[in-house]
Amino acid sequence: MSEEMSGFIDPTAGGGKAKVAPAARPMDLAGKVVGLLDNTKEQGALILQTIGEALRERYGAAKVVLRSKEHYSKPATDALIDEMAQEVQVAIAAVGG
Repeated sequence: MSEEMSGFIDPTAGGGKAKVAPAARPMDLAGKVVGLLDNTKEQGALILQTIGEALRERYGAAKVVLRSKEHYSKPATDALIDEMAQEVQVAIAAVGG
């Protein structure tokens, strides 16, 4: 990378060595409480509401809980994540446009 670009991250440099194991996945959603996290971008809530209906009707989810982040450019707060973790068994984050 040239000296004039030294303040930027080089996306071709590769990732870190630390690996994070994926969370355990349930075999199905029947009877599960599913949490949907809206990122507050345009249409995100509508997309999630539609997905929530399908999860109940097609896959037997017992309940769908919809929560929203404060702002799309900020991560979800620890309090919001903790609240969802206490209430849901499966969580999905939205990526609205």
